[in-house]
Amino acid sequence: MKRQEILVVVLVLSATLVAGHEGSQANSAGTSAPVQKTVAAAEGPAAPLTQDEIKALIEKASGNDLANDKIQRDYTYKQREEEQDLNGKGEVKSTHSTTSEVLMLYGSEVDRVIAKDDKALSAKDAAKEDKRIQKIIDEREHESDSQRKKRLEKEEKDQEESRQWVREIKDAYNFTSAGVENVDGREAYVIDGTPRPGFQPHLKYANYLSKFRFRAWIDKQDVQLAKLDAECIDNVSWGLFVFRLHKGAHFLFEQTRINNEVWLPKYMGAHIDGRFALLKHFNVEDDTTYSDYEKFRTDTKILGMAPVKP
Repeated sequence: MKRQEILVVVLVLSATLVAGHEGSQANSAGTSAPVQKTVAAAEGPAAPLTQDEIKALIEKASGNDLANDKIQRDYTYKQREEEQDLNGKGEVKSTHSTTSEVLMLYGSEVDRVIAKDDKALSAKDAAKEDKRIQKIIDEREHESDSQRKKRLEKEEKDQEESRQWVREIKDAYNFTSAGVENVDGREAYVIDGTPRPGFQPHLKYANYLSKFRFRAWIDKQDVQLAKLDAECIDNVSWGLFVFRLHKGAHFLFEQTRINNEVWLPKYMGAHIDGRFALLKHFNVEDDTTYSDYEKFRTDTKILGMAPVKP
């Protein structure tokens, strides 16, 4: 699982869902709460934040999020992804879900599937999954120091790219302070971001930022991203004829405070309407919930794990 700063989560999420939908037309069960279709209006008086203050707030929230990533390595948790395929009228054609345990093995996250459509895996499928996880453990247990260093350096490079994206986002948007709202019993600044005319991107794909607007809720006390509500305001194309995301696609991301020490994902939802190769149309609602965060102490190989009571 990768949490990106502010608008980056939209682009990463859309790419992830697109790849998952094309690779396997399944992923959910039950009825999920519908994703909001528009960015909601803020309530309450506007907070007196200037453009510079808002940018400083985003910068600090980004730094705090990188710290979250490091603390998250001490946690295991569960994630349940539900996907609903919709017809042209917006009616549900099929619903599928996958539930996984997310483990930390040798410094990297690994998903272990434990249920599909809210039913535990069969003995045969569970054995296959255990064999797959054991193979990962064996590979990482026997990887050389240089191989492990290369793998971890790649993850650090991904984090550095996130920092660069934050700088790009600060230049790509005009920000508006929309007051203060209560999020899960905590006060949060409400920030609106709209594309800034004349923005010149420096990173690959940064030109897509002008296709989105967003509203972010930043916790006042911890300066953490509590919630992000983003909307696609124009068609977005990847490649010449590979994929097109249609105007109106919507994304919602929420985090929550765990053990009074870290902010971790609680919910990520998306309504995606688009086409592959300009021919294959898809209309999908995808909801991922995160739960059962449990902190572990680990040895130097991230394997000998003992639970720590909250």
